[in-house]
Amino acid sequence: MKLNPLLALLLTAYLCSAVAADDPLSAWNDGHAKQAIKTWVNGATTANSKAFIPVSQRYVVFDNDGTLWPEAPLTFQLQFVIDEIKRLAPQHPEWNSDALVQAVINNDKNAVMQSGKKGLMQLMTLTHSGMTTEEFSQRVSNWVGTHRHARFGCRYDQLGYQPMRQLLDYLRDNGFKTWIVSGGGIDFMRVLAEKMYGIPPEQVVGSFSLSEFSLTDNGTQLRKTMNGAFYDDEAMKPVAIHLFMGRRPVGAFGNSDGDVPMLQYTSANATYKTFGLLVHHTDAVREYAYDTHPPASGKLISGLKLAPQKGWVIVDMKKEWKTVFDPAQCAAVAGDK
Repeated sequence: MKLNPLLALLLTAYLCSAVAADDPLSAWNDGHAKQAIKTWVNGATTANSKAFIPVSQRYVVFDNDGTLWPEAPLTFQLQFVIDEIKRLAPQHPEWNSDALVQAVINNDKNAVMQSGKKGLMQLMTLTHSGMTTEEFSQRVSNWVGTHRHARFGCRYDQLGYQPMRQLLDYLRDNGFKTWIVSGGGIDFMRVLAEKMYGIPPEQVVGSFSLSEFSLTDNGTQLRKTMNGAFYDDEAMKPVAIHLFMGRRPVGAFGNSDGDVPMLQYTSANATYKTFGLLVHHTDAVREYAYDTHPPASGKLISGLKLAPQKGWVIVDMKKEWKTVFDPAQCAAVAGDK
């Protein structure tokens, strides 16, 4: 007998929740990565263990793009930029002479990618400045509510990796304080992080620029600008960790060479036994497969070479994850196995 698709989805969600009650990492296969995580956490939380870490020191940092949610075929924020350009274009006839904007409108992905960081900054200026912080947050919320991922057909806020969301919960249940430290925009991620990951805005660190404060007839406001832009990637990640956290983490989780300095900084904590993990995108069927030639971002070359030397765990997504996305959140991936 063929089950009704909705009934099958509900049954899958029920079975997953029943298993999760016994195993907080039920979306992980019983492989090397899952065992390494549990071993480290058990050591860190056992008072008589040499690997014990006081609760006050249990700070762990996670990259976002490619680590907690997909970064292919484009990062969520870049897709937001593209959709915002198209939405706002009719209100800006002066953009008709802008070749890069026209490339966005005409879906010329190659031209957009070839514009590099300079082009990205130009598009970010058009979509991430000139409005209040509240107005920007509302724009992001509106976008999330009205757009779907081109491949998976789900809202973007439904596409957090289920194994990593379980890992965040597992760590917090064991006294760890979880932070996002990512190259994504801090204001963009803060709209989504608490709902998707249970990480509050004050524990989200990302790329940022300075806002301008002013008095208004109704009170005060912060207006977004591109002044003092800080790009939180590669060597700037340890800098941002020091700036926002003020302490060296004991665990770091990423997926690309841009995260390597963050893992190196964490591994150099001489006081406690640390943990490093890199998600390796190897599953072209359920997600994407890349390392040396990513679709947009997330190149992973030096990280793969350094991991054995540093003792970092490499998560082979295809082998280590039972599910990639939560079928209870996104019906389009209910067949994820």
